[in-house]
Amino acid sequence: TGTDAAIVEVSTAGKTDRITLMGGKGLSPAPKVLEIGGLSIGMSYGSKAYDLPFSITLNDFIADKYPGTEKAYSSFKSKVTVNDPEGLFDYDIFMNHILDHGGYRFFQSSFDPDEKGTVLSVNHDWWGTYTTYLGYFLLYIGLMAILFDRHTRFKDLEKMLDKVKCKKKALLFLPLLFMFSGLAAQTVPMNSVKADSIVIANAVKKEQAAAFGRLILQDNGRMKPVNTFSSELLRKISGKDDYKGLNPDQVFLSMTEFPMMWYGIPILKLDWRNDSIKKILGVQSDTKQIALIDLFDERGNSKIDRYVEEASAKTNPNQFEKDFIRLYEKSYILNEALGGGILKIFPIPGSVENKWIAYQELSATPLKSEDSLFIRNIMPIYFQGLREYRQTGDESIANQALEAIARYQQTFGAAVYPKSSKVSAEIAYNRIDPFNKLYRYFGSFGVLMLLVIIIQIFSPKPLWNYGVQLFKGLIWLLFTGMTLALAARWYISGHAPWSDAYESVIYVSWATVFFGLAFGRKSDLTIAATAFVASILLWVAHLSWLDPQIANLQPVLDSYWLMIHVAVIVASYGPFTLGLILGAVALLLMCLGTTKNRQKIMLNINELTIINEMALTVGLVMLTIGNFLGGQWANESWGRYWGWDPKETWALISIMIYAFVIHSRLVPGLRGKWTFNVLAIFAYASIMMTYFGVNFYLTGLHSYASGDVPVTTSFIYYLLGFFILLSAISYWRWQGIKKA
Repeated sequence: TGTDAAIVEVSTAGKTDRITLMGGKGLSPAPKVLEIGGLSIGMSYGSKAYDLPFSITLNDFIADKYPGTEKAYSSFKSKVTVNDPEGLFDYDIFMNHILDHGGYRFFQSSFDPDEKGTVLSVNHDWWGTYTTYLGYFLLYIGLMAILFDRHTRFKDLEKMLDKVKCKKKALLFLPLLFMFSGLAAQTVPMNSVKADSIVIANAVKKEQAAAFGRLILQDNGRMKPVNTFSSELLRKISGKDDYKGLNPDQVFLSMTEFPMMWYGIPILKLDWRNDSIKKILGVQSDTKQIALIDLFDERGNSKIDRYVEEASAKTNPNQFEKDFIRLYEKSYILNEALGGGILKIFPIPGSVENKWIAYQELSATPLKSEDSLFIRNIMPIYFQGLREYRQTGDESIANQALEAIARYQQTFGAAVYPKSSKVSAEIAYNRIDPFNKLYRYFGSFGVLMLLVIIIQIFSPKPLWNYGVQLFKGLIWLLFTGMTLALAARWYISGHAPWSDAYESVIYVSWATVFFGLAFGRKSDLTIAATAFVASILLWVAHLSWLDPQIANLQPVLDSYWLMIHVAVIVASYGPFTLGLILGAVALLLMCLGTTKNRQKIMLNINELTIINEMALTVGLVMLTIGNFLGGQWANESWGRYWGWDPKETWALISIMIYAFVIHSRLVPGLRGKWTFNVLAIFAYASIMMTYFGVNFYLTGLHSYASGDVPVTTSFIYYLLGFFILLSAISYWRWQGIKKA
């Protein structure tokens, strides 16, 4: 019933009695009286009731859903009337839009399952709220002063960095001396292999497929071009952006026109490491892709259902079981695409939910005869036009059919039909796939710049300096392109591009490059290292456990606070990431130091350590401000500043850890450069926990991928072992350098 019970035992004058109180949070039951020992004791269990100086009447509750969905809420609001002795007025209360009246603040908290009643939370603390906000404002000013006041440690670090640069110029040495081992990830172009003859024979040209790709499709409440869906589909099932020379639009159009043909086409990607799945499926050990039909035996029974059920029943499936789950998900998506029900391109005229359907769903959808006739016949007409196009080259029928579908969409789906400019931008974004390409360029240019710097150290010629400047310019150009790509994603999605796991990773990489270039004005090595780190981050963003598709925004994130709080706190991870890589490079320099290059090595380590401290200072200021901004957002949305959510807690832990790292120079035993760089490396574990740990391992308001574990513990152990080994070797070498 939703009611709790409290059993209270009362003792007085040698007598004991019990009473059961029914109630709970949000309930205010009448007191129950217990007579004991000549006393009458009244008790109740629940929330204390307060009388307001006014009343509120709910006129209507509106729960808006994303187009075509039943439970995916885009927003919900309460339309109320405030009945005040001084007068009546109407007001709308919804997420991030509160009612503030008479010193009381009402927040949209929840609503009844039948969507006919609302639940509001109330806060009455006018003086406390604005006193707290004033304190926050003073805190922000103080933190910003750390970066801009002339008499702070940060400005002293800038002066120290200038002195180091002067000494290096006097010695005629380059900004940094280091050795870097490793190869840039390279993409080896595959030889062009002819696609299966049956696919090639029936595939339309790219131009005709592109026209099909401009149609609008409704997918989980989001309106997007068919081109976007076809790109996402092909990437999910095959792990590639094309299939044997056919682009996503050509593949999906072929699947739509000839679904039976694709049941036998090997397009489902297999994990190359899992030979057990291949044995169960009965395919060769070197098989990389299988057909949907390979998942079934001669009798039509699934070969993997038993394994999928066992894996799904486990809380923490192993890698073998996860591979079965992923294969099942790929096969399910492909089967849905071949079934046609996923091609929801026909709006239902007059639909309150703005629902769109596929032509296969026509029989289950009540429509007017003329609308039903159009939907039933237009796709066969289009397919007939494609056959005519293949035989005679005349594409007029096919084009007319597409134009008719587009007009139908614009006429009956006008409420949710996207602008033509946004459709064109999204298709261009899909075609360019900017972030997937950028990590290759960042990695290549970063490593090449490092190699040029190494050559310049041993052969100080003007030519190598020109090379360094060239790569700096190219990295700046990549950063400009990265910024434009973020802006394009913002325009396409309609919200700030840091609202999910994929977007937050690419935003952290952008912030890392931004701060790397800012600090790189005084250190070429910082720019080169930053480019390499950005490459790693963008590569991580495109691993299989992060979904790059543009998704709908959750109601609580539909606020200007997304552009303030989230932007600041996620951007703070950039300087911390920069601190990690600079600390690692500094330790590598310590390992490579000798008595001959002692002076050069120490100057370069001094430079790196100074920049590292500056980066961590900026990161700490941003993380602290971002955390307190989150408190303000929480108070504006839910009426409380702090709820000990895992994200809030770990952000606070990270603040304390990095505050210790920055102030470790004041501790006599922790003042050395080796100690600082080691602390900068291992402190990053708190950021990893704040981001990956909370988002993927824990449960809370910020855990948008809980249970989907992306990083294996073995990888963490290897990384930890590497840094421990690096720290030990660098300590031994550093002690020798200082004594020399």
